[in-house]
Amino acid sequence: MILKVLIILIVAAALEVGGDALVRIGLGGRSYFIAAGGIALFAYGILVNQSGLDFNRLMGLYIAIFFVVSQVISLILFRQIPDDRLLLGGGFIVVGGLLMLVMT
Repeated sequence: MILKVLIILIVAAALEVGGDALVRIGLGGRSYFIAAGGIALFAYGILVNQSGLDFNRLMGLYIAIFFVVSQVISLILFRQIPDDRLLLGGGFIVVGGLLMLVMT
C-alpha cells in the first residue's frame, strides 16, 4: 500500500511541478505550453486524490515529495542550483514527510 501511495504521489508531483513549469515557459509567448500546463495540473488534481490516505496526511507527505521533485525539475529545466538555506529548509520538510510516512 505504501509503495503504491508513494508512486502516485511522485507522479502527481511531477505533473504539478511540470505543469507549472509549462505555464512558466508558456508565459514567455508560447500559449500552447500554457494549455499543456493546465492539462497537467488538472491531471495532478485527479491523481493526487487517488491514494486513499486521509487528506491531512496525504498533503503532508505530498509536500515533502513535491519539494524534492520540484528541486530536480528546477535543476533540469531552469538550471537553478539550490543554495544551502533552501536545502536546509527542504531537509526539514522531507524529515516531516518521513515522520508522517512512518506514522501512517
